[in-house]
Amino acid sequence: MMSTSLLERPIRNMDNAAFLRSIPLFSKLDDAELQRFGELMREKNYPKGSVIVFEDDPGDSLFVVRDGRVKVVLIGEDGREVILGVLGVGEHFGELSLIDDQPRSAHVIAMEETNLLVLRRDDFRRRVEANPAVAWSLMGELTRRLRRADAKIHGLALLDVPGRIARLLLDFAEESGSDMIEKPLTHQTIAHMIGASRETVSRTIRDFQIQGLIKVERRRISVANRPALKQMAQARV
Repeated sequence: MMSTSLLERPIRNMDNAAFLRSIPLFSKLDDAELQRFGELMREKNYPKGSVIVFEDDPGDSLFVVRDGRVKVVLIGEDGREVILGVLGVGEHFGELSLIDDQPRSAHVIAMEETNLLVLRRDDFRRRVEANPAVAWSLMGELTRRLRRADAKIHGLALLDVPGRIARLLLDFAEESGSDMIEKPLTHQTIAHMIGASRETVSRTIRDFQIQGLIKVERRRISVANRPALKQMAQARV
């Protein structure tokens, strides 16, 4: 796999100030601080299928998805892919590298043509030294990520396949803020995220539709019976 960036350029500060405000990591910063971050960030464009970062690459930047989608994956020696997450507009990755100087912990691949905002570690650290509120924002976001990771591990360990799928769909619906899941999810992507076969996922999704738990229109999934899915997502194997 080759890492491919089509273009790197300064971001349009005025256009992106409101966008940065919508991201939890930056949402509590004042307008002046957002403007400073806007001056430090750069845009990078990646075509579909390109590798943005490789596992074990040096970690020196935070990436924010401006347009498009990416997947965070681990790839085994046999080529088997495990998807750790699918990130869309307003979501970010690489925040750990702002702190610990360690290599990347996974591959990140563009699922479609994707535009990213990039903030280098040295620039971020200078802003932290000038404004401790930036550090508090980062700690809050890392805490949120850790809690979600704990919940995901709990689900993989204690839930059967329907329970894992139910929890995954509920999590994505919560991210969307509605019953409609905004991120397009193929059955293969779901399978890679929950550690199951595509055939098992397809059968379970079909069963969910028959039971009236979800609706699928034009490959978009919406939650139709949230209480039933919640109960299923709490059931233990």
